[in-house]
Amino acid sequence: MAGVNPDVLAGVWRRLLGDPHRSWVLFEHGTCVVLAAPEGDLAAQAAGILREFGPVHVGTPAADFDVIDLADAPGWVVTGRHQDVLTYVSPEELDDHGTFSVGLFGRSKRHDDGTELHVVHVEDRLGGGAAGR
Repeated sequence: MAGVNPDVLAGVWRRLLGDPHRSWVLFEHGTCVVLAAPEGDLAAQAAGILREFGPVHVGTPAADFDVIDLADAPGWVVTGRHQDVLTYVSPEELDDHGTFSVGLFGRSKRHDDGTELHVVHVEDRLGGGAAGR
């Protein structure tokens, strides 16, 4: 999400995920990878998941998405074919707030994160706490 502080985005994800015992990794464009079985280097683990499930390949399941309207924050979460790969879309990011437009925009953000793989925050609940990158 261009122009938004990673700490602000991390705060949004903390609110959305709501589980203080969950480890997750945030990428530059707003994609969060929730780690169901966190171990070792969490950033590398999340990058491996996002490398496989982030890039969009039109005409395949990798291009599929769903849009979730949020109750706990303004905006939406866009999902894809991996249940633990979620992309946040803020209302300020686009003028058209229709489901299809939001979904395409979130999918493009997930694609950018899945190809660039730039980690901006790690929420380490294995005992290491939270850390910016």
